Amino acid sequence: MPGLMDPIQLKGLTLKNRIMMSPMCQYSVEKRDGIPEEWHFVHYVSRAVGGTGLIMMEMTDVHPDGRISDKDLGIWSDEQIPAFQRIIESCHGYGAKVGIQIGHAGRKAESKSLNPVAPSPIPFKEGERIPRQLSTDEVKEAVEWFAEGAHRAVMAGADTIELHGAHGYLIHQFISRISNKRRDEYSDPNRFASEVIQAVRSRIPGNMPLLMRLSAVEYVEEGYGLEETIERCRLFHRLGVDAFDISSGGESPAGPSPVRAGAPGYQVPYATAVRQATDVPVIAVGHLDDPKVAEMVIQNEQADLVAVGRGMLRNPYWANQAALELIQEPILPSPYKRAF
Repeated sequence: MPGLMDPIQLKGLTLKNRIMMSPMCQYSVEKRDGIPEEWHFVHYVSRAVGGTGLIMMEMTDVHPDGRISDKDLGIWSDEQIPAFQRIIESCHGYGAKVGIQIGHAGRKAESKSLNPVAPSPIPFKEGERIPRQLSTDEVKEAVEWFAEGAHRAVMAGADTIELHGAHGYLIHQFISRISNKRRDEYSDPNRFASEVIQAVRSRIPGNMPLLMRLSAVEYVEEGYGLEETIERCRLFHRLGVDAFDISSGGESPAGPSPVRAGAPGYQVPYATAVRQATDVPVIAVGHLDDPKVAEMVIQNEQADLVAVGRGMLRNPYWANQAALELIQEPILPSPYKRAF
C-alpha cells in the first residue's frame, strides 16, 4: 500500500509525497490590494523547503468584494500575477508543487470596506449586514470571475487550481438550502458550481488537475448531508473536477460539537465515503497533525492525500518531521541535513 511519503499522480501532475499544505488565510496584505507581500513569500517558500509535496495557497479572491477581509489575497487583476509567480517559482526550486485556491466570500465578507453579495439577501448571522442579492445576469458574471481568476493562476505558474466550494463561501452559498432561496435558474443548488467548474476547466490546461473543496455535511437539521454530497461529487467529476478536498460545516453558525471537532481525523470518514462511492481521488483534512495518523489514513486507503493546516502553522518543516517518524530519513535540503 502507498504511504504518506510516496509520490502520487493527479492527471498530469506528479507530487513527490502525499502531503498537502491546507489553504489557510493569512490576512496579511497590508496594502489591501490583494497582491502577495514578503510575508506570503516567506510563509509559502519555507513550507517548500520543509518538504511539502503540494502547497495550496490560501483562498485567493476572484473579486475585490469577494474577500473575507480587505487584507486577503486577490487574483482579479493582471497586476497581481507577478507576485504569485515569484512565490511559485521559488517553491518549485525546492521540489514542491503549488496550487491556488480561488474563491469568493459572498455574504461572509467581513470588512466594512467590502460590499457583500449572495444568492439571497440573508445574513450569515443575526445582526450582520444583509448581503445584496445577485441578479441573474450578475451570477453569470460571477462565473466569469472564477474563470478569469483561474486563467491568471495559470499565468502565474500554478500547478493546480482548487475551487473553494465549502465553509459557507459563495459557491457553498448557492449549494446550500440555508442561504439559497432564489426563484430563478440558480435556485438549482448545483447550477452555479457546475457553471464555474465548466468555465474554469475551459481556461486551464487539459492535463492540469482541477480540485474542489466541499463541505460534506452542514451540521444543521435543514442542511444537506453526505448522500447529497456524494451525488454532487459524481456530477462535478463528470464536469471536470479531478479530486475532492473534503471538509465540513460552515454555512451555518452551528457546527460540530467541540468533542467531535477535537478528535484526530474527525472528517476522514466523509472523505472515505466520497472516495468509495465515486472512485475519485480525495484529500482528507481535519486534525491530522500526527504523522502516524496521517500515514494510517493513506495506508488504509481512506484518502489519497492528507491536508495539514495548523500543524504546518506550528512547524513549517512538518513534512520533514513526518519523514523522520515514518521513514527515518530527513527530506530537507542538504545544507540542513547535518542536523540529523
